Amino acid sequence: MQTIMRCAKTVKAWEALARPDLVGKPVHSLLLMVNGRRSDRELSLLLGDDVTGLMHTLLRQGYLQQTALPVNGDPDEGASTNA
Repeated sequence: MQTIMRCAKTVKAWEALARPDLVGKPVHSLLLMVNGRRSDRELSLLLGDDVTGLMHTLLRQGYLQQTALPVNGDPDEGASTNA
C-alpha cells in the first residue's frame, strides 16, 4: 500500500484556532482547512493562494505535523491466493 504525505493539526494549532488574533488571518484560515487528508494543492485551491510555503513554515513552528494517508494500490496486491 502506498502513502501520500499530508499535514494535520497539532495541539499548538488547536490552541491557535481559539486565538485567531495571535496568528493572523492567513494562518488561521489554513489551520481551519488542514485535516490530514487534503494536499497542499487542494488547500491552495480552496484558499485561492499557494499555501505550500506557509505549510512548511507551520510545520517548522510546530503547528502542523506530517501524517501518512494510505492510498489503495494494486487491488491484487496482498490478495490471498487460497480459494
